[in-house]
This record gives sequence, structure tokens and C-alpha cells, in this order.
Amino acid sequence: MTKSDYMADRIIKGIGGFYYVQTADGLIECKARGSFRQKKMKPYVGDYVKISIHENAENTIDEIMDRKNVLIRPPVANIDQLVIVSGMVTPAPNMFVIDKLCAVCEIKHIEPIIIFNKTDLKDGSHLADIYTHAGFTSFCVSAKTGDGVETLGKLLEGKTTVFTGNSGAGKSSLLNCLDASLNLQTGEVSEKLGRGRHTTRMCEIFSLCGGEVVDTPGFSSLEISKLHTLLKEDLPYCFREFEPYLTQCTFTSCAHIKEKGCAIKSALEAGDIESSRYESYCMLYEQLKDVKDWEVQNTIK
Repeated sequence: MTKSDYMADRIIKGIGGFYYVQTADGLIECKARGSFRQKKMKPYVGDYVKISIHENAENTIDEIMDRKNVLIRPPVANIDQLVIVSGMVTPAPNMFVIDKLCAVCEIKHIEPIIIFNKTDLKDGSHLADIYTHAGFTSFCVSAKTGDGVETLGKLLEGKTTVFTGNSGAGKSSLLNCLDASLNLQTGEVSEKLGRGRHTTRMCEIFSLCGGEVVDTPGFSSLEISKLHTLLKEDLPYCFREFEPYLTQCTFTSCAHIKEKGCAIKSALEAGDIESSRYESYCMLYEQLKDVKDWEVQNTIK
């Protein structure tokens, strides 16, 4: 006996080849049909799927519904926003990594939220101001004192949010502040290495603050290496604060690096674009400058 075609049910956890699908009848364990391998497809946490319930066999995922977006590492689909957690001390903020993550978000149509944790130990308002000026939601929090945690919780309502941050930044501690019943494991920061132990081993969706939150492994696992799917000509559109100036350059082919009459550089000199953001743009441009159109298309396939 088979009961088929549960509609708009969502995968909330995947581990060891098993997927746990939230349905109107509760959580159901499923395996993906072999036909997905033939199509070089794989279900991801966050996918909306059709499933079949089998009385004497494993339940199956039969169809993956259209995705809003997807990240390959970690494997998560249909994301509204990414909360980037950066600690103010040990490990210190890495602005280039944050900017690269923001660029990936722009490509994937995910809204970044940048928060600076552990501000009970060191003030991070000057860094939050950089991202606020660039057009993002950015603010300081402290998992220890609770400062800023209420603001963060309100931003989660009605959204599917991925939390990420380098190990030791306090990502799991912040989630525990938002809901102590989660009781997520936290990791101490190694004095020698200046980074924490990875405490999150898989992606999983939690109901939290009126929304859904995906807890993931740290920065090193997030898809920050995938900007090779982008041509250098498209990179300026990944920096939202550049947009008002992109049609004002003297030359339409302006790379915004060394050209005369560059409106981006003029805005930089006037203080309308933050220097750290512009430096990140130049570093990313250097990485992309030799990428060819055919390489991008082959990567996207």
C-alpha cells in the first residue's frame, strides 16, 4: 500500500542518505529515488518535495519542487537570508571573507545580515557602520549579555534564515540565546589556533522566532569559493553600494580599478563607498579577471 504526493512538504534534516520531511502528519523519514542520481540531482535541506509513503518499504522522495536558490556547500535550498556572525575577538573579523559571502548572497538572491558578536569584550560598532553604510542590515550583539539578541530575533520572523560564522564566533551561543531549548553544543576557542572547534556537523532546520533557521557548519564550509561562476564584468553588481555610480563612469568598459573618469573611485574618495569594501572588490576582481565565459557556463550546468 502506498500513499503518494504529499504536497509542499519540506526537508528539514538530511543525514547518512536519509531525509526527514516535515508533513501535516509529522516528520517522515525518506530516501531519495534512484532516478535523482541519473539526473545528477540531490535533495537538499530546505527543498519542498513530493513523497510517497510505502507500507512495506522505505518511504521515497519522488519529486523536488522548483527552487528559489541553492547553496552546494552546505547543501541548503530556498533561503531568504544569511546571518553572517563574526566575533570581535579570537577569531578576529575577516572583512574580505564577509564581503565575499555578501557577494555570493547577491548572486543567489539571498539577503545578508551582518552581525558582530562578543561586543561585551570589544566594540564592533565601527565595523557594523561599514555595512550599514553599504546598504545592509548590520549591528552588534553579545551572546553573553543579550545585547542585540531581541533585534536579531525579530529579523527571523517569517523567513528561512541560514546562520553561518567561523568557528568560535558564537553562532551556536546566539541561537541558544534566542531559544535555550535548542541546547546547541558550543565550542571553546583554541588559544593556540585562534579558532574554535566545529560543533555543527549537519544542516538542520529549526523553528525559531516565528521563522525557520538552518544551522550549518562554519565559514570554511560555506560556498565562498563559487565566485568563479561569475564574470568580472558582473562583479560590480555584487556590491550594492556601487549601483548608483555604474552608469556614470567615462568609459562603459570601466573595471573600476585604475581607469580615469571612474565614478566608483570618485565615490570612494568622497567617502560614499567604504574603503574596506572597495579593497575587497579589487581582490575579487583579481581572482576573476582571467575567468572566461565558457568556464562560467560549464560551471553552471
